[in-house]
Parts: sequence; C-alpha cells; structure tokens
Amino acid sequence: MSDAAQPTAAEVRAAAEAVKTALDRHLAAVERRSGEEDPAVYDAFNELAAAAEAYDELLYDRYDEVTPFEIPGEDTLPPYTGPEEPSALSVLIRRDYAVAEPQRLMAQARRVEAADEEAPDVEASGTVHGALGLLFGEFEPDEIASRHKEFGLEEGDSTLWVTAADESADPGEWLQAPFEEVDPERVVCRFDVSTVFDEEFDDDIEDDEDEEDIEDDEDRDDEDGDADLTELDGDLDTDLDTDLDTDLDEDEDEDDEPARLEADR
Repeated sequence: MSDAAQPTAAEVRAAAEAVKTALDRHLAAVERRSGEEDPAVYDAFNELAAAAEAYDELLYDRYDEVTPFEIPGEDTLPPYTGPEEPSALSVLIRRDYAVAEPQRLMAQARRVEAADEEAPDVEASGTVHGALGLLFGEFEPDEIASRHKEFGLEEGDSTLWVTAADESADPGEWLQAPFEEVDPERVVCRFDVSTVFDEEFDDDIEDDEDEEDIEDDEDRDDEDGDADLTELDGDLDTDLDTDLDTDLDEDEDEDDEPARLEADR
C-alpha cells in the first residue's frame, strides 16, 4: 500500500475508540437482555464485530500490526423472526462445481444431442458453456449432483436454505431476481456442505491417532519394563541359588575335613 493510501494515526485512534464504544454498548445490551434471542444483543454484537474488524484493518495498514480478535464470519444466521406456523416456504439451493474434464462434459452433451431428434442443426455441445446448457436442461440438478463425475464435474461447496413465508408468491413474481430478497431472519434451517469440514474432521482423526500411538508406545514401554523386571528377578534368583549352593558346598567341605583327618590317623 502506498503512503498516500495509508490511514493516519488519528484514524487508527478513532477506530480504537469506536471499538471501546461498541464494547460498552454490547455489554449494556447483554445486561438488559430480554431472552436468549434478544435482537438488541444481536445488533450490538454485529456492531462490535464490525468495529473490531475496521480497527484491525486500519492498525495493519498503518503499523503492520494485528489484533488478537477473531472476527466471526457471516455464516451464522440471525434469530428467526418469521411466522410461527408458516403457510408457505421457499427452498434456496446453491451447488458449486469445477469443470474438471471438459472433454468428458462435451462428450456427454453430444450423446444428449444425438438422442434428441428435434435438436437444432447447430451443435451446442462443441463448447463448454453450450454443453453445460444441454446437460442441465436434460437432467435434474439432483441427478447431476449424484452423477457429477460422469459429466466431468468436480463437486465444490453447497448450501440449502429453507425460508418461511406468510403466503405463497404469485406465479412468475420472483423469477427475474430469485435470490435478491432473501430475509435471513426467515430462514427456518440451513444445511452446508464443504471440504473445509472434512479437513477439520481429518485433522481431529489424525490427532486422535497420534494420541493412540503415544498410548501404544507407553503400553509397550510398560510391557518391556515388566519383562525386564521379570528377567532381572530371574537372574537374581539364579544368582542367589548359585551362591547359596556354593556356600553350602563349602560348609560341607569344612565339616568333612576333620573327619577325613581322624580317618587318616
């Protein structure tokens, strides 16, 4: 960032003061909360998060320093404020794909064209975007999701939102802009699928496996130690028996010596 674009020290100081003010407002809202989903607490929380994020960015731009704050993302939904008994609902779905094998994609589109007797003379399957139009026009989205590898696609993140409404929309009412008027406070539930969750799960498994390996090593060390103690006990017993037998033999020899002397005389 150039010096001209850097924030001033006064701007950083003002952002810090804004964090302090937002922190006081958040605490006051928590102290006055009317329930678990008090909208005032939710609003104060968002204000504090925004103020902390702004301060973090200015501090970094001006002084190349960061804060210990972890600013939450927008993946959490606000409290539900829709009708208790919805008479209508909308299901919003987004699925992301990567075109991993364009040739496979276009080959599948050519099969669709060959089977369609009323297809136009222009071959849409010759381009990736044309092939996508053919396949998504021929197959339901759920079928493409289950057969995506056959179509040369690779799955990305996906999400499904169920939103409540007071009444059904009129036919054709929202088709021009189907996702512009989504009210997060009317989302009944949502389901997200992402490789990020899989990586976190794999990390947990690896941590558990590491702990199990450590425990196994400790168990083996204990077993080896017990075995060493057993061998040591055996060696000690053997040595004691040998020494004891030797002492007894020497004592017997000493007792027999006078008898042999008498016999000689």
